[in-house]
Amino acid sequence: MTTYLPNLTLPDSVFRSLPASILVPITLGTAVGFSTRPKEVPRKYLSLKQPPLRPPPQAFGPVWTILYGLMGYAAHRAYFLGTSPLSLPSTIAAARHGATLYTIQLGLNLAWMPLFFGFNRPILATIDILSLVGINGYLAWLWGTKVDSVSGWLQAPYLAWLSFATYLCIGTGYLNNWDLDVKEGKKRN
Repeated sequence: MTTYLPNLTLPDSVFRSLPASILVPITLGTAVGFSTRPKEVPRKYLSLKQPPLRPPPQAFGPVWTILYGLMGYAAHRAYFLGTSPLSLPSTIAAARHGATLYTIQLGLNLAWMPLFFGFNRPILATIDILSLVGINGYLAWLWGTKVDSVSGWLQAPYLAWLSFATYLCIGTGYLNNWDLDVKEGKKRN
């Protein structure tokens, strides 16, 4: 088990504040979304060969906003309850370890869209999202068994969506021969 790494972890003040815990991932996710050419991404998304069950592009914003809010609340809850002065040392260690994992997964989450849509690197985006699934599976287990079961269960919708997004990422990469460099105005068959 890795440990609490303060240099790789959001500040305690973010985790201790419910509004900050919720707003930081929502704000960062929104900023990444808007910085990755928001008018071009839906066009590009629709121009790529896609696996079955792909949602419309306008579904992603609301879904991610809800998921970012839930994961922020879970992080706040796990950290706040887990680092309470009344907590056992092992619970405090698990909560701090979870804070580091949460911060790392948030960074990986924010990197996915630029990797996939900005840099047209579906293989790197796939590695990124597979890492996200693994880290968040472990984080859900860690929070759920060592800190607070509600915090662990709050990760379930995020894990479900990440699993679906992994299917979409791999399916789209595969169906487009791992080349997402679509020329403007050209739709793939």
